[in-house]
Amino acid sequence: MKRSAIATAILLILATGCTTQSNDTTTGTGGNPQITLKIGSSQPETQPNYHCGMQLLKQRLEGQQDLNLTLDLFPNSQLGPDAERFASVQSGDIDIDLQGGSAMSTAYPPIGVLDAAYAFNDIDHFFTWVDQNGDQFFTAFNKATGTTIIDAWYFGMRTFTATKPIRKPEDLAGLKIRFPNTPQFLANAEALGANAVAIAVEELYLALQQGVAQGQENPVVATHAQKFDEILKVASLTDHQVGAHYVVVSDKTLAKMSQPQKDALTKAVHDIRAENRKCVDDETTKVLDGWRADPTRTVLEVDKQAFIAKAEAYFNTHYTGADLELYKSIRASA
Repeated sequence: MKRSAIATAILLILATGCTTQSNDTTTGTGGNPQITLKIGSSQPETQPNYHCGMQLLKQRLEGQQDLNLTLDLFPNSQLGPDAERFASVQSGDIDIDLQGGSAMSTAYPPIGVLDAAYAFNDIDHFFTWVDQNGDQFFTAFNKATGTTIIDAWYFGMRTFTATKPIRKPEDLAGLKIRFPNTPQFLANAEALGANAVAIAVEELYLALQQGVAQGQENPVVATHAQKFDEILKVASLTDHQVGAHYVVVSDKTLAKMSQPQKDALTKAVHDIRAENRKCVDDETTKVLDGWRADPTRTVLEVDKQAFIAKAEAYFNTHYTGADLELYKSIRASA
């Protein structure tokens, strides 16, 4: 099923099941209520998903004056860490958020499987799967969580930076590598052979300074934007996980919006996807070029097949039931 089918499915979600609340907002020009949307993210302003994502969304929606929409942006975990923000989206205290699947998996476990190490080969594989399966998957997510995923924006391929080279799974032995504190990320650490230390991203820089962690895994753009590369001088390009941020909206917010406002929001999020991806790719290339030109740094290619084989062997026994079926279907679609 193509992307247009996903758009249709999401529009159906937006048009139904979200109109039971009374709308106490002021009606402005064009018959659309005056609404201010609060949008949050864990990323700083220097990261592509802020300036090539959140800011673009604000410009596009506020630029249509008759929509009567204002977006207030709260990057850099100003509204709390991921799990807390998602709970606030469910309650309607935050209108829109950029969330990874693992952080939302406590509310809807299958979405964590999409974050499994090497589940997807690359970003093309991920977006193809989303466009073919997203209508059914996101509808089930909506029913379970009371929130609506409109689309996903690329965050970058997650890879290791550390104090020592990591070329094969055995090189992870003895290194304390930071992973986010979610069941799926910690399972990824086991699948790859890493000795995980669970540290919130807001505390990671200090943990690296103090040696509590000797490495971390993040997209190149995030590692650079959050200055982890000031401490970690060795990058090992495992590309072990497609980093994606889902644009998730509270159904309580959607209940306050007119259909033209919901249509405009959906279109803008979808349209930004490709621009955001190019922005992430361009920034990744720029950062890697800078690292390679720096004689104090090392950028390594790795034995990716060894990592893939280890991860597949792990997840084929780690998952059971529907989660195992989902994981196998994703791998089979590669």
